[in-house]
Amino acid sequence: MTNFSKANTTADKRIQLHDLLSLTGAEISVNNLPAGTGVPFVHSHKQNEEIYGILSGKGKAVIDGETVKLTAGDWLRVSPSAKRRFCAAEDSEISFLCIQVKEHSLEGYTEDDAVIEP
Repeated sequence: MTNFSKANTTADKRIQLHDLLSLTGAEISVNNLPAGTGVPFVHSHKQNEEIYGILSGKGKAVIDGETVKLTAGDWLRVSPSAKRRFCAAEDSEISFLCIQVKEHSLEGYTEDDAVIEP
């Protein structure tokens, strides 16, 4: 067995990378919403915070009733208990990453966790 996993994906509406990459510490999805559409449900989490990275397009998130405008290059962290829903703008599709990890689970950052090999 090798020490890495690689996957190539297409531009489907939603692609979850958990199984494709055998992830053990995070869930990552690639999401593509056509103009004028949205995720068809509001959701929250029990333990996991979500980090969203807007790859292209524009839209909005409604988080606990507050509207947050989103555009390419934006990053957003959402607490587990927050109720959230994402939508593309009427005149633009939106493509975004969602990274889901257990809140307060990070024990070391790159500087503390990295081992410089000889």
